[in-house]
Amino acid sequence: MTVEYRVGTGADAHALADGRPLILGGVAISHPRGLAGHSDGDVLSHAIIDALLGAAGAGDIGMHFPPGDSSLAGISSLLLLERTAGVIAGDGWCIVNVDATMLAQRPRLSPHVAEMRGNIAAALSIQPPQISVKATTTDYLGFTGREEGIAATAVALLSRS
Repeated sequence: MTVEYRVGTGADAHALADGRPLILGGVAISHPRGLAGHSDGDVLSHAIIDALLGAAGAGDIGMHFPPGDSSLAGISSLLLLERTAGVIAGDGWCIVNVDATMLAQRPRLSPHVAEMRGNIAAALSIQPPQISVKATTTDYLGFTGREEGIAATAVALLSRS
């Protein structure tokens, strides 16, 4: 039996905005501003979705969850992760692992990483050790360093036999 592997990458960035909760990896984080976006603005989940869809050769987040779709306004990105897991499983793919990094000057995100990993793993119906989530700053450089927004990158490995 031959096992096929595929790797995909994803990236997302959103501006910080007043009057919105800050949600990352499905965790509500205390902060005066949240991420602007059509959904809950969860850049971590969005980057992971793009990595998974890319690995499966199944397009991107905008193709599956268009920003103009009113039924997706304010939706939890964990629900979008669940739907993404269904898309890739429907094509016969299994998630081997996901590695993601968040870039933000503030707030401090590392205390929330374990909960994020659990939320993401549950949404994808895999185990937390298959998910790696890291947080870093940009040492005050760029839009994340100026605290104008938060970004995330992700890589996913899929297998199919």
